[in-house]
Amino acid sequence: MKQETYKLFQTQDMQTILQIIEKELQTRNESPFWHDKVVPFSEAILSVLIPLRDNNLLFDPQGTYQKELTPELFFEWSDFVSLKMLAFTLQHSNNAKKLQRTKLTEEECAKYQEIDLSTLGAYLSKYNVNLENERLDFPIANYNLHQGVSNVIKSLL
Repeated sequence: MKQETYKLFQTQDMQTILQIIEKELQTRNESPFWHDKVVPFSEAILSVLIPLRDNNLLFDPQGTYQKELTPELFFEWSDFVSLKMLAFTLQHSNNAKKLQRTKLTEEECAKYQEIDLSTLGAYLSKYNVNLENERLDFPIANYNLHQGVSNVIKSLL
């Protein structure tokens, strides 16, 4: 992966990252089908990862602290099951007013500041993810679609 991509994820705001992804989509003449999926999906993920990055509270799907937002960490969260888990983790964290379900120290978790989940929640709802009951599954077709979306994003970056 290009060094510029790492710097992009480590330092830039969500809008800048989305503009670069959108520009790459246009440059590569990706189908409008993918364009309509890739940008909103990236926005949903970044809407929560950027605030975690900015508060130095990034973690991976296993709950382990991550020092930097990297393309690899972004791709770990782009797994649709992982993204659903992240949404519920942050919802519980917002309710508890401290970061939940991670391996970060109590001191680090206490630094958590509420994250707006509206973008992520709207995105997940669009793909039949039940945001009230974490145990309910979503259609496998939606998981498969998002595997394709992740692959397109990987090819762009």
